[in-house]
Amino acid sequence: MEFGLFVQGYVGKRAETDPLAEHKALMEETEYVIQADRSGFKYAWASEHHFLEEYSHLSANDVFLGYLAHATDRIHLGSGIFNPLAPVNHPVKVAEKVAMLDHLTEGRFEFGSGRGAGSHEILGFLPGITDMNHTKEIWEETIAEFPKMWLQDEYEGFQGKHWQLPPRKVLPKPYGRSHPAMWYAAGSPASYAMAAKKGLGVLGFSIQKVADMEWVLEQYKTAVVDAEPVGEFVNDNVMVTTTAICAPTHAEAIEIAVNGGLHYLPSLVFRYHDTFPRPEGFPEWPETLPPYTPEFVELLIEEELLICGDPAEVRRQCGRWEEAGADQLSFGLPVGVPKEETLQTIRLIGEHVIPKIDTDPVHRTSRFRQAV
Repeated sequence: MEFGLFVQGYVGKRAETDPLAEHKALMEETEYVIQADRSGFKYAWASEHHFLEEYSHLSANDVFLGYLAHATDRIHLGSGIFNPLAPVNHPVKVAEKVAMLDHLTEGRFEFGSGRGAGSHEILGFLPGITDMNHTKEIWEETIAEFPKMWLQDEYEGFQGKHWQLPPRKVLPKPYGRSHPAMWYAAGSPASYAMAAKKGLGVLGFSIQKVADMEWVLEQYKTAVVDAEPVGEFVNDNVMVTTTAICAPTHAEAIEIAVNGGLHYLPSLVFRYHDTFPRPEGFPEWPETLPPYTPEFVELLIEEELLICGDPAEVRRQCGRWEEAGADQLSFGLPVGVPKEETLQTIRLIGEHVIPKIDTDPVHRTSRFRQAV
């Protein structure tokens, strides 16, 4: 199992007391990715969100990733996601950004796509549309065109329902052999199966705990065997996200979790991701979950909803995800936790966890790409 980091420009309530909170959040997250590169993480994913106050201020993730292309050496940098819906980003411009980042990273770029976080975000770009299912039609029309834009000397052009383009040379072409691995941000069993049939890896932002891997793998791994890939190769990968806190001792990790305001992020998730099924009893915005107590943090650990503890405990907890079949475990950083303690988590996982679980120096997606 490989390891990654996920950043999204989370600001939270810090802006209420610090006028530079937004700037600090964005700059701190560049430091986290740079440290992850040094600590042996293989992937870093950067979100694209719009209008989602406090939850995610990382809207221009192509700019963010361009900076990181120069600031890192080995880690693969991924769009988690680029939104290719024509009313949001013209598909040709998305193809150009992907190829440019592929050059700047010299083949370390991962192309994740998706349809956005929810109605507040996406319907802002679709005047007159009230049904989020409309975005699926646009994405389905578009996704298979990207390999053609990258690999055809002159792209044959496209005449679709939602966008058109006459024959043109789409430049630059990707770096080296083939094109970057392609991924899809999926949130339902049907979406996992659809991604598998198209030969796309899955960015599983919707998975909450280890037990959820069972239906994920059943839907995905069964379907990917018969994939008809939209690209040059099948990216047989399921990435899942979870939160991690690692400290020298168990007691220190619990204290960090209790003081980190971890209750606020799930409340923002359901504020904006209105396509996610709301758990029974979950408060509706502007109400939020209550702050976590030490006892509740221990319960989250026991229920495998939070990775938290000393290095040996965190290694065992990550091993549970490997046993369940995850191809990649990506850590959404514990929001509200001070920078030094977050960097400590990255360093300790890099020193004590990754060498015990990920012993292959080559990225899985590099193998797929080079096999073409």
